[in-house]
Amino acid sequence: MAEGHTITIEQGNEHVRVVHGEKVLAESDRALVLHETGCPPRYYIPAEDVRLDLLTPSDTHTVCPFKGTASYWSLPGAADLVWAYPDPKPEVAQIKDHLCFYEVEVS
Repeated sequence: MAEGHTITIEQGNEHVRVVHGEKVLAESDRALVLHETGCPPRYYIPAEDVRLDLLTPSDTHTVCPFKGTASYWSLPGAADLVWAYPDPKPEVAQIKDHLCFYEVEVS
């Protein structure tokens, strides 16, 4: 980590649901909560709790110096709606096989 930059990951204890339009894309009681300096909390949902059959892999990839290279998935009319780190850096290995959405409902 860069000086002053921190990432912490904790097991969430909330119900997380992702809805786009009228489709439920993900629903989980097992999401991880990632807190990163300068960013809002992000919920990383286990792949088993995500409707991967509704998502299309994107050609987009971004590199985070702290987490690794992200891959993205899209819906028609909603490009790069979800991302994951297939091979995350060792410091954040817990997020492997988890996906993250920009907008989630937490209860």
